[in-house]
Amino acid sequence: MIIVTTESIPGREISEALGVARGSTVRARNVGRDIFAGLKNLVGGEIDEYTQLLADSREQAIQRMTIDAQRLGADAIVNVRFTTSAVSQGMAEILAYGTAVKLA
Repeated sequence: MIIVTTESIPGREISEALGVARGSTVRARNVGRDIFAGLKNLVGGEIDEYTQLLADSREQAIQRMTIDAQRLGADAIVNVRFTTSAVSQGMAEILAYGTAVKLA
């Protein structure tokens, strides 16, 4: 599956747009990570625990988007974007979406 953030794929022709492919995950912080994050907040710097949590969330959202595109019969997903929203305190949704397409 080709996944790009552009509207087209260099050297390839899009023959059909199949619709929106999307994948999301909702993740919550945990107490252990919050304790370490709170300590790091005192001294400054990157909070590795949250960086990894968000990286894992993005990868899972991409994987679910890819499965959705395969269900539509796509060869590629173009114009891919990410968005996030708060579900409740301490929980966030990561959404990956793009246009599922067939290539010529």
